[in-house]
Amino acid sequence: MEPIVKSCAGLDVHKMMVMVTIRKETEQGIEEITQSFGTLKKERLKLCHFLKQHHIELAVMESTGVYWKSIYLSLVITGIKTQVVNARHVKNVPGRKTDVINSQWLASLGHYGLVRSSFVPAPQQEQLRLLTRRRDKQKKELSNEKNRLHKTLDDAGIRLGGFISDINGKSGQILVNGLIEGKPLCDLIKMVDPRLKADRSELMASIDETLTPSHLYILRNIKSHIEFLEKQLAELETLIIETIKPWNEALELLQTIPGTSVISAACLIGEIGDDMSCFDGMKGISSWAGLCPGNNESAGKRKSGRMRKGNKMVKTLLCEVANAAVKTKSQFKGKYQGLVIRRGHKRSIIAIAHKLLRIIYTVLSRRKAYFDPDINYEELMVRRNSPRWLQMMIKYNMV
Repeated sequence: MEPIVKSCAGLDVHKMMVMVTIRKETEQGIEEITQSFGTLKKERLKLCHFLKQHHIELAVMESTGVYWKSIYLSLVITGIKTQVVNARHVKNVPGRKTDVINSQWLASLGHYGLVRSSFVPAPQQEQLRLLTRRRDKQKKELSNEKNRLHKTLDDAGIRLGGFISDINGKSGQILVNGLIEGKPLCDLIKMVDPRLKADRSELMASIDETLTPSHLYILRNIKSHIEFLEKQLAELETLIIETIKPWNEALELLQTIPGTSVISAACLIGEIGDDMSCFDGMKGISSWAGLCPGNNESAGKRKSGRMRKGNKMVKTLLCEVANAAVKTKSQFKGKYQGLVIRRGHKRSIIAIAHKLLRIIYTVLSRRKAYFDPDINYEELMVRRNSPRWLQMMIKYNMV
């Protein structure tokens, strides 16, 4: 193979140490220089100076946890072209793994142009992504605490969840707070929202239990934690809305897509940005997000089309948007109804999420608001399959 890059560096990044191998062409042939550096600021500056001295054209490193981020930022600020690659794509032969060999292998791959750079967000987008991913963690923690509240009530013999669909709703909170405060049951039932369909006598029977001191303490503790998390979540969402201002145009465009709220649009921008030239077309961004079928073919036979791993945050966000979009009067509702009969709810939602991602790519590429074509996918499916259905009915004497 002919070298593509004349002078290349491979960086094997660890928490406290970076092993660097420089591979460059000289008059005597290929020369390799290996040296280790620390990961603190002064050591990173030495690393950048070392690479500059050797006129490095490209630096290649694996995406090792979050350790690579400070190294990458230092190199980019210095003006060194840097590629972060997927560790799975550059894995060496098992049994031959040391820090030095890893750095040499990365340098060799970069030297011959055999690496493909991963998507790395710009520093400003990275700050937004920190906030949106923190929000995701807090939402999950809040959901866990609400489930613990439900479980504690069941442990005490209170079967409130059997009569109220959401015990964290208005009526559920009135009853739970009243039980914690020790209010009479007859007074609690009168305070319940009149629109609640549950029978009042059965509802009273479901909460007619004596809470032990331990149960009361745990319920108070969980309630105070839920209130604290809700307050933090509200503050974080306010900060996200303020931080998203540089992307106002993209934010407004994404909100024209059915099912997309302000927060979900902001979180999507935090993950994919608004510059779609970073991705290799619709297929590239779908593959990166892990929402398209996988390719697994051998000897002309198509094997499992199971989806590959991708960006979990994008997949989660798009599934949330898809669940909202299928309830709107749009093409997504018809497509979902046409798919759910054959594929089930979960696979249908993944298909809708895939379609949403392709629409998002188009909207942000063309900088035009989304216009819904209102296609009736269910009608198209019936029209396409009706001849086959009629033949089967005639075959089995059903007509």
